[in-house]
Amino acid sequence: MAWETVIGLEVHAQLLTRSKMFCGCPNRFGAEPNTLVCPVCLGLPGALPVPNAQAIRLAVQAALALGCTINERSVFARKNYFYPDLPKGYQISQFDQPLATGGVLHCDSPDRGRIGIGITRLHLEEDAGKLLHDRFPGLTAVDLNRAGTPLVEIVSEPDLRSPAEARAYLTALKQVLLYTEVSDCNMEQGSLRVDANISLRPAGSTTLGTKAEVKNMNSFANVERALEAERVRQMAILESGGRVEQVTMLFNAATGEVKPMRSKEESHDYRYFPDPDLPPLVLTPRWMAEQQASLPELPEAKRDRLASQYGISAYDAKVVAAERPLADYFEAVVAAGAEGKTAANWVMGEVLSGYNAAGKFEVTPARLAGLIGLVKEGVVSLQAAKRVYTELPGGSEPPRAVAERLGLIQVGDVDALGRWVDEVLAACPGEVERFRAGESKLLGFFVGQVMKKSQGKADPKGVQPVLLEKLKR
Repeated sequence: MAWETVIGLEVHAQLLTRSKMFCGCPNRFGAEPNTLVCPVCLGLPGALPVPNAQAIRLAVQAALALGCTINERSVFARKNYFYPDLPKGYQISQFDQPLATGGVLHCDSPDRGRIGIGITRLHLEEDAGKLLHDRFPGLTAVDLNRAGTPLVEIVSEPDLRSPAEARAYLTALKQVLLYTEVSDCNMEQGSLRVDANISLRPAGSTTLGTKAEVKNMNSFANVERALEAERVRQMAILESGGRVEQVTMLFNAATGEVKPMRSKEESHDYRYFPDPDLPPLVLTPRWMAEQQASLPELPEAKRDRLASQYGISAYDAKVVAAERPLADYFEAVVAAGAEGKTAANWVMGEVLSGYNAAGKFEVTPARLAGLIGLVKEGVVSLQAAKRVYTELPGGSEPPRAVAERLGLIQVGDVDALGRWVDEVLAACPGEVERFRAGESKLLGFFVGQVMKKSQGKADPKGVQPVLLEKLKR
């Protein structure tokens, strides 16, 4: 039987605030265990929570960027469960009256092209602490520094149809969160966590199958791997005549296997009720309009604009707009005088490589535009310009001065070109014979050899006529 995969994702993103969700403790990663705590996040008797205004603003920005409807009135609720890293015995979250509902996120499916994935809800909540199993032999330690950290939970509709689509959705969601500066999305530090619900149903059916939740995935690649492993597990059960049970599965990245952890909880298991210490969150239309107006240009709109405004391809626009700083850098290079397509080529090549390695742009847009201008004017070859580029970081020397210092100014003098051509032709008698016998495609080979011989100094436009003249003899 043919089976259709149905996937929905729950993403927890840590908000970029200076303090926690309901107290003034620093929201910071890497501190000594249990040093960023106070009576509120420790759940001590009599301590009262106060909502973080910046966390609310960031959550609203995320919801608006995802096309959600913001509810003017939402309610904080207590989600009751007992676990060693939850000092209060409950988590402050939102349940039946969340901050926002009904959005959509577009992404590129490897199978279905451009698709829209529905957003069921986006709500605010606080994080729990962290259990440490490797500090003391035979014991588990508890670090409550994370307790109370502000989160948004973004729940998708079950609109995804493959593990690869799930990865594409997450990539697009991360891009939106980074563009809006809502979260740093650092999965290694726990700033972005993903739980996935997956079920199978007969192809053509509209009834959802029994789902399993998959946890413990620390990268988008592992989300895809875990969902594929769970898909295969469920398919084997169904094809053998068995029934899939609603369970929570843990993914082991080392083995690529999923194993059951516990039966899947339902909402009634948590005994939600409105938090009596927190009044309803009421947002005015005027304030929400201000948040809408302050949104930056979002990835999809930026891609479309870059392509139309600068005449670059859809692919180039997608690469350049992958990160907001990269797109801003590209536009600054064009504003400094470079042509759009040429600037995009440099940004997608040398610039992006350096940015990924150093985490910053080491060459100013104006200096790169100046270097691009040298190539356009024929002062240096493209090959020589790439050599010059490697010398630009960390200095202020003009690109032309660097090219002169390195001896890379392009030579167009016919006599000088002729000497390099003579040396190349003397070293390649076989190829010369074949060219004169009619193998004209070898002209490109000869041009390449002259460029190599001249160490990139020869003007390639001037090389070709000199070559043709000498090859006729």
